[in-house]
Amino acid sequence: MTRWLVTVGVVLIVAGLIWPWLARLGLGRLPGDIVIEREGFRFYFPITTMVLISVVLSLIFWLFRK
Repeated sequence: MTRWLVTVGVVLIVAGLIWPWLARLGLGRLPGDIVIEREGFRFYFPITTMVLISVVLSLIFWLFRK
């Protein structure tokens, strides 16, 4: 369990570090991502991006299990 938590933590740190480069590729601004901008306020909820990342990670984990 400990090794799994450390792995998840490292993956989250790496994802946070490479996020600016992923944003340049358009990830995070896909159709279906909700962005509400008002004066002094910005709400961002990346639904499509989360689904895409989930599918890719599920596929990767499925391939490693085989």
